[in-house]
Amino acid sequence: MSRAAAAGLVAVLVVLPWAGAGEYPLALLYSTFMYATLAVAWNIIGGFAGYLSFGHAAFFGLGGYATGFLLVHAGLSPFLTAPVGGVVAAVFAALAGYPCLRLRGPYFAVVTMILGLAVRAVVLNLPWAGAAEGLWMTLPPWEPLAARRAFYYAMLGIALVTALAGRAVRLGKMGVGLEAIREDEDAAQSIGVPAVRLKMSALILSAGLTGLAGGIYAYDRSYIHPDFMFDLHLSVLAVLMALLGGRQSWAGPILGAVVVRLVDELLTVRVGTEAARIIFGLGLALVIVLLPDGLLPHLMRLRRRAPRPPAAVPAAVVRP
Repeated sequence: MSRAAAAGLVAVLVVLPWAGAGEYPLALLYSTFMYATLAVAWNIIGGFAGYLSFGHAAFFGLGGYATGFLLVHAGLSPFLTAPVGGVVAAVFAALAGYPCLRLRGPYFAVVTMILGLAVRAVVLNLPWAGAAEGLWMTLPPWEPLAARRAFYYAMLGIALVTALAGRAVRLGKMGVGLEAIREDEDAAQSIGVPAVRLKMSALILSAGLTGLAGGIYAYDRSYIHPDFMFDLHLSVLAVLMALLGGRQSWAGPILGAVVVRLVDELLTVRVGTEAARIIFGLGLALVIVLLPDGLLPHLMRLRRRAPRPPAAVPAAVVRP
Protein backbone atom coordinates (compact mmCIF):
# COMPACT_ATOMS: atom_id res chain seq x y z
CA MET A 1 0.00 0.00 0.00
CA SER A 2 1.33 3.40 -1.00
CA ARG A 3 1.65 6.27 1.45
CA ALA A 4 -1.20 8.10 -0.25
CA ALA A 5 -3.49 5.08 0.08
CA ALA A 6 -2.51 4.60 3.72
CA ALA A 7 -3.15 8.27 4.47
CA GLY A 8 -6.54 8.02 2.75
CA LEU A 9 -7.47 4.96 4.80
CA VAL A 10 -6.51 6.71 8.04
CA ALA A 11 -8.56 9.75 7.01
CA VAL A 12 -11.60 7.53 6.40
CA LEU A 13 -11.19 5.87 9.80
CA VAL A 14 -10.92 9.25 11.50
CA VAL A 15 -14.08 10.59 9.84
CA LEU A 16 -16.10 7.36 10.13
CA PRO A 17 -17.55 7.93 13.65
CA TRP A 18 -19.08 11.19 12.45
CA ALA A 19 -20.39 9.76 9.17
CA GLY A 20 -23.31 7.88 10.69
CA ALA A 21 -21.51 4.78 12.01
CA GLY A 22 -23.34 3.29 14.98
CA GLU A 23 -22.06 1.61 18.14
CA TYR A 24 -21.75 -1.88 16.64
CA PRO A 25 -19.42 -1.06 13.70
CA LEU A 26 -17.35 1.22 15.96
CA ALA A 27 -17.06 -1.55 18.56
CA LEU A 28 -16.03 -4.03 15.84
CA LEU A 29 -13.38 -1.69 14.51
CA TYR A 30 -12.21 -0.92 18.05
CA SER A 31 -11.56 -4.61 18.73
CA THR A 32 -9.87 -4.93 15.33
CA PHE A 33 -7.53 -2.05 16.21
CA MET A 34 -6.73 -3.69 19.54
CA TYR A 35 -5.89 -7.07 18.01
CA ALA A 36 -3.86 -5.41 15.27
CA THR A 37 -1.88 -3.65 18.00
CA LEU A 38 -1.27 -6.93 19.83
CA ALA A 39 -0.23 -8.73 16.64
CA VAL A 40 2.17 -6.02 15.46
CA ALA A 41 3.64 -5.60 18.95
CA TRP A 42 4.17 -9.35 19.29
CA ASN A 43 5.73 -9.51 15.85
CA ILE A 44 8.56 -7.18 16.88
CA ILE A 45 10.01 -9.90 19.11
CA GLY A 46 8.26 -13.00 17.76
CA GLY A 47 8.47 -12.34 14.03
CA PHE A 48 11.48 -10.11 13.45
CA ALA A 49 13.70 -11.77 16.07
CA GLY A 50 12.15 -15.25 15.90
CA TYR A 51 11.54 -15.54 19.66
CA LEU A 52 8.11 -17.15 19.95
CA SER A 53 6.49 -15.59 23.02
CA PHE A 54 3.29 -16.80 24.68
CA GLY A 55 3.56 -14.37 27.58
CA HIS A 56 2.21 -11.16 26.06
CA ALA A 57 -1.01 -11.55 28.01
CA ALA A 58 1.07 -10.64 31.08
CA PHE A 59 2.08 -7.31 29.51
CA PHE A 60 -1.50 -6.67 28.42
CA GLY A 61 -2.85 -7.39 31.89
CA LEU A 62 -0.21 -5.32 33.68
CA GLY A 63 -1.04 -2.33 31.50
CA GLY A 64 -4.74 -2.73 32.29
CA TYR A 65 -4.20 -3.11 36.02
CA ALA A 66 -1.86 -0.10 36.12
CA THR A 67 -4.48 2.23 34.64
CA GLY A 68 -7.27 0.62 36.63
CA PHE A 69 -5.37 1.09 39.89
CA LEU A 70 -4.64 4.75 39.09
CA LEU A 71 -8.32 5.38 38.33
CA VAL A 72 -9.72 3.60 41.39
CA HIS A 73 -7.19 4.90 43.93
CA ALA A 74 -6.10 8.23 42.42
CA GLY A 75 -9.02 9.23 40.21
CA LEU A 76 -6.84 9.55 37.08
CA SER A 77 -8.45 8.79 33.73
CA PRO A 78 -6.93 5.88 31.78
CA PHE A 79 -7.15 8.06 28.66
CA LEU A 80 -4.33 10.05 30.31
CA THR A 81 -2.54 7.24 32.16
CA ALA A 82 -2.51 4.59 29.42
CA PRO A 83 1.18 5.42 28.72
CA VAL A 84 1.85 4.56 32.38
CA GLY A 85 0.43 1.11 31.68
CA GLY A 86 2.84 0.79 28.79
CA VAL A 87 5.75 1.84 31.01
CA VAL A 88 4.79 -0.68 33.70
CA ALA A 89 4.66 -3.48 31.14
CA ALA A 90 7.98 -2.37 29.62
CA VAL A 91 9.69 -2.27 33.03
CA PHE A 92 8.42 -5.76 33.82
CA ALA A 93 9.73 -6.97 30.43
CA ALA A 94 13.12 -5.40 31.18
CA LEU A 95 13.31 -7.21 34.53
CA ALA A 96 12.09 -10.58 33.31
CA GLY A 97 13.47 -10.41 29.78
CA TYR A 98 17.18 -10.88 30.39
CA PRO A 99 16.95 -14.34 32.01
CA CYS A 100 14.16 -15.43 29.63
CA LEU A 101 16.02 -14.35 26.50
CA ARG A 102 18.95 -16.57 27.44
CA LEU A 103 16.69 -19.41 26.32
CA ARG A 104 15.80 -20.18 22.72
CA GLY A 105 13.22 -22.03 20.69
CA PRO A 106 10.53 -23.98 22.54
CA TYR A 107 12.23 -23.32 25.90
CA PHE A 108 11.65 -19.58 25.53
CA ALA A 109 8.03 -20.16 24.45
CA VAL A 110 7.29 -22.37 27.46
CA VAL A 111 8.98 -20.03 29.94
CA THR A 112 7.07 -16.99 28.67
CA MET A 113 3.79 -18.90 28.92
CA ILE A 114 4.59 -19.93 32.50
CA LEU A 115 5.60 -16.34 33.28
CA GLY A 116 2.20 -15.07 32.14
CA LEU A 117 0.42 -17.66 34.28
CA ALA A 118 2.61 -16.76 37.26
CA VAL A 119 1.79 -13.04 36.98
CA ARG A 120 -1.91 -13.90 36.89
CA ALA A 121 -1.54 -16.01 40.04
CA VAL A 122 0.27 -13.19 41.85
CA VAL A 123 -2.37 -10.58 40.96
CA LEU A 124 -5.10 -12.97 42.15
CA ASN A 125 -3.57 -12.73 45.62
CA LEU A 126 -2.94 -8.97 45.84
CA PRO A 127 -5.63 -7.29 48.00
CA TRP A 128 -4.80 -3.77 46.74
CA ALA A 129 -5.32 -4.99 43.16
CA GLY A 130 -8.76 -6.41 43.96
CA ALA A 131 -7.46 -9.98 44.30
CA ALA A 132 -10.06 -12.51 43.13
CA GLU A 133 -12.83 -9.89 43.21
CA GLY A 134 -11.26 -7.68 40.55
CA LEU A 135 -11.55 -3.92 40.22
CA TRP A 136 -14.59 -1.89 39.19
CA MET A 137 -13.95 1.36 37.35
CA THR A 138 -16.33 4.28 36.92
CA LEU A 139 -16.89 5.27 33.31
CA PRO A 140 -17.27 8.95 32.36
CA PRO A 141 -20.88 10.23 32.33
CA TRP A 142 -21.16 10.18 28.55
CA GLU A 143 -23.83 8.91 26.22
CA PRO A 144 -23.11 5.36 24.91
CA LEU A 145 -22.28 6.56 21.39
CA ALA A 146 -19.98 9.33 22.68
CA ALA A 147 -18.16 6.83 24.92
CA ARG A 148 -17.79 4.41 22.04
CA ARG A 149 -16.32 7.15 19.87
CA ALA A 150 -13.80 8.05 22.59
CA PHE A 151 -12.59 4.45 22.96
CA TYR A 152 -12.55 4.05 19.17
CA TYR A 153 -10.23 7.03 18.73
CA ALA A 154 -8.03 5.99 21.65
CA MET A 155 -7.46 2.49 20.26
CA LEU A 156 -7.07 3.82 16.71
CA GLY A 157 -4.30 6.13 17.94
CA ILE A 158 -2.56 3.25 19.72
CA ALA A 159 -2.84 1.06 16.61
CA LEU A 160 -1.30 3.79 14.44
CA VAL A 161 1.57 4.34 16.89
CA THR A 162 2.19 0.59 17.01
CA ALA A 163 2.12 0.27 13.22
CA LEU A 164 4.59 3.14 12.81
CA ALA A 165 6.86 1.62 15.46
CA GLY A 166 6.75 -1.78 13.75
CA ARG A 167 7.51 -0.19 10.39
CA ALA A 168 10.41 1.82 11.82
CA VAL A 169 11.91 -1.28 13.40
CA ARG A 170 11.49 -3.44 10.29
CA LEU A 171 12.96 -0.91 7.87
CA GLY A 172 15.74 0.34 10.15
CA LYS A 173 19.05 -1.05 11.36
CA MET A 174 17.32 -2.71 14.28
CA GLY A 175 15.24 -4.77 11.87
CA VAL A 176 18.35 -5.91 10.00
CA GLY A 177 19.94 -7.00 13.27
CA LEU A 178 16.81 -8.82 14.45
CA GLU A 179 16.55 -10.61 11.11
CA ALA A 180 20.15 -11.77 11.46
CA ILE A 181 19.34 -13.05 14.95
CA ARG A 182 16.31 -14.91 13.64
CA GLU A 183 18.30 -16.61 10.88
CA ASP A 184 21.35 -17.58 12.98
CA GLU A 185 21.98 -15.87 16.31
CA ASP A 186 25.45 -17.34 16.85
CA ALA A 187 26.60 -16.27 13.40
CA ALA A 188 25.11 -12.82 13.94
CA GLN A 189 27.04 -12.39 17.18
CA SER A 190 30.24 -13.53 15.51
CA ILE A 191 30.04 -10.64 13.02
CA GLY A 192 29.37 -8.04 15.70
CA VAL A 193 25.56 -7.91 15.96
CA PRO A 194 24.68 -6.88 19.57
CA ALA A 195 22.18 -9.69 19.98
CA VAL A 196 21.44 -9.21 23.69
CA ARG A 197 20.80 -5.48 23.37
CA LEU A 198 18.64 -5.87 20.27
CA LYS A 199 16.56 -8.67 21.77
CA MET A 200 16.02 -6.72 24.98
CA SER A 201 15.06 -3.58 23.06
CA ALA A 202 12.60 -5.54 20.92
CA LEU A 203 11.00 -7.21 23.93
CA ILE A 204 10.71 -3.95 25.90
CA LEU A 205 9.17 -2.11 22.94
CA SER A 206 6.80 -5.01 22.26
CA ALA A 207 5.71 -5.15 25.91
CA GLY A 208 5.23 -1.40 26.18
CA LEU A 209 2.94 -1.25 23.15
CA THR A 210 0.97 -4.25 24.43
CA GLY A 211 0.56 -2.66 27.87
CA LEU A 212 -0.62 0.56 26.25
CA ALA A 213 -3.48 -1.31 24.55
CA GLY A 214 -4.28 -3.12 27.78
CA GLY A 215 -4.64 0.19 29.60
CA ILE A 216 -7.44 1.36 27.30
CA TYR A 217 -9.10 -2.06 27.06
CA ALA A 218 -9.41 -2.27 30.83
CA TYR A 219 -11.22 1.06 30.98
CA ASP A 220 -13.57 0.01 28.20
CA ARG A 221 -14.52 -3.13 30.15
CA SER A 222 -15.03 -0.98 33.30
CA TYR A 223 -14.23 -4.12 35.29
CA ILE A 224 -10.95 -5.98 35.31
CA HIS A 225 -10.20 -9.43 36.59
CA PRO A 226 -7.11 -11.65 36.19
CA ASP A 227 -9.15 -14.33 34.43
CA PHE A 228 -9.56 -12.25 31.27
CA MET A 229 -6.85 -9.60 31.62
CA PHE A 230 -4.14 -12.30 31.76
CA ASP A 231 -5.94 -14.77 29.50
CA LEU A 232 -3.53 -17.02 27.58
CA HIS A 233 -6.01 -16.84 24.69
CA LEU A 234 -4.84 -13.26 24.01
CA SER A 235 -1.25 -14.40 23.58
CA VAL A 236 -2.27 -17.24 21.28
CA LEU A 237 -4.43 -14.94 19.14
CA ALA A 238 -1.59 -12.45 18.73
CA VAL A 239 0.70 -15.26 17.56
CA LEU A 240 -1.86 -16.68 15.13
CA MET A 241 -2.68 -13.28 13.63
CA ALA A 242 0.97 -12.49 13.02
CA LEU A 243 1.63 -15.92 11.50
CA LEU A 244 -1.48 -15.72 9.32
CA GLY A 245 -0.69 -12.27 7.96
CA GLY A 246 3.06 -12.82 7.57
CA ARG A 247 5.50 -12.28 10.40
CA GLN A 248 8.44 -11.14 8.28
CA SER A 249 6.80 -7.82 7.42
CA TRP A 250 5.44 -5.03 9.58
CA ALA A 251 2.08 -4.93 7.74
CA GLY A 252 1.45 -8.68 7.72
CA PRO A 253 0.16 -8.86 11.32
CA ILE A 254 -2.28 -6.02 10.58
CA LEU A 255 -3.72 -8.00 7.67
CA GLY A 256 -3.89 -11.11 9.86
CA ALA A 257 -5.71 -9.25 12.63
CA VAL A 258 -8.27 -7.79 10.22
CA VAL A 259 -8.95 -11.17 8.59
CA VAL A 260 -9.17 -13.05 11.88
CA ARG A 261 -11.41 -10.51 13.57
CA LEU A 262 -13.84 -10.07 10.67
CA VAL A 263 -14.10 -13.78 9.86
CA ASP A 264 -14.55 -14.63 13.54
CA GLU A 265 -17.33 -12.04 13.87
CA LEU A 266 -19.06 -13.27 10.72
CA LEU A 267 -18.96 -16.91 11.80
CA THR A 268 -20.13 -16.06 15.31
CA VAL A 269 -23.16 -14.20 13.96
CA ARG A 270 -24.01 -16.86 11.36
CA VAL A 271 -23.38 -20.20 13.11
CA GLY A 272 -22.96 -19.42 16.81
CA THR A 273 -19.96 -18.98 19.08
CA GLU A 274 -18.93 -22.60 19.72
CA ALA A 275 -19.34 -23.81 16.14
CA ALA A 276 -17.63 -20.66 14.88
CA ARG A 277 -14.55 -21.35 17.02
CA ILE A 278 -14.26 -24.89 15.68
CA ILE A 279 -14.67 -23.85 12.04
CA PHE A 280 -12.41 -20.85 12.47
CA GLY A 281 -9.69 -22.86 14.22
CA LEU A 282 -9.65 -25.53 11.50
CA GLY A 283 -9.62 -22.93 8.74
CA LEU A 284 -6.85 -20.97 10.38
CA ALA A 285 -4.70 -24.08 10.85
CA LEU A 286 -5.25 -25.02 7.21
CA VAL A 287 -4.22 -21.57 5.96
CA ILE A 288 -1.07 -21.56 8.10
CA VAL A 289 -0.08 -25.03 6.83
CA LEU A 290 -0.70 -24.15 3.18
CA LEU A 291 0.79 -20.63 3.43
CA PRO A 292 3.67 -20.89 5.93
CA ASP A 293 4.92 -17.41 5.02
CA GLY A 294 1.50 -15.85 5.61
CA LEU A 295 -1.12 -14.16 3.49
CA LEU A 296 0.71 -10.92 2.68
CA PRO A 297 3.76 -12.46 0.93
CA HIS A 298 1.39 -14.73 -1.04
CA LEU A 299 -0.73 -11.77 -2.15
CA MET A 300 2.39 -9.85 -3.15
CA ARG A 301 3.59 -12.78 -5.27
CA LEU A 302 0.20 -12.99 -6.96
CA ARG A 303 0.34 -9.27 -7.66
CA ARG A 304 3.76 -9.57 -9.30
CA ARG A 305 2.57 -12.48 -11.46
CA ALA A 306 -0.59 -10.71 -12.60
CA PRO A 307 -0.41 -9.76 -16.31
CA ARG A 308 0.03 -6.09 -16.92
CA PRO A 309 -1.85 -4.23 -19.66
CA PRO A 310 0.28 -3.56 -22.71
CA ALA A 311 1.83 -0.15 -22.93
CA ALA A 312 0.22 2.26 -25.35
CA VAL A 313 2.04 2.41 -28.67
CA PRO A 314 2.63 6.01 -29.71
CA ALA A 315 1.02 6.94 -32.95
CA ALA A 316 3.40 7.26 -35.88
CA VAL A 317 4.32 10.76 -36.82
CA VAL A 318 3.24 11.43 -40.39
CA ARG A 319 5.70 13.64 -42.18
CA PRO A 320 4.48 15.77 -45.09
